[in-house]
Amino acid sequence: MTIVPIMWAVWAGFVVVLAALYVYRASLTKDEEDQIILDDSFDHMRTEQAAIVARVNKIEPVVRVMIWLVALMSAFVIVYYIRDILLQLDIIH
Repeated sequence: MTIVPIMWAVWAGFVVVLAALYVYRASLTKDEEDQIILDDSFDHMRTEQAAIVARVNKIEPVVRVMIWLVALMSAFVIVYYIRDILLQLDIIH
């Protein structure tokens, strides 16, 4: 069994997880306001906005890790195919 199907399955899995995290983060931030709340009568809005920011900040490290994993796996795929081309051309043994 070759490594190619496993390599592509792992890469696709990472991409799907990253896409799901982006969709989840977008759904969290859809209710976020871009205004400053100065009046004390809007404390409930301030609390809601703080909760949204806290949830987004909680998943942000996971998003960064997944970006790095997708980048590393993409580099692995590229290196694998460059090596395969060089082997096919008998440039390396």
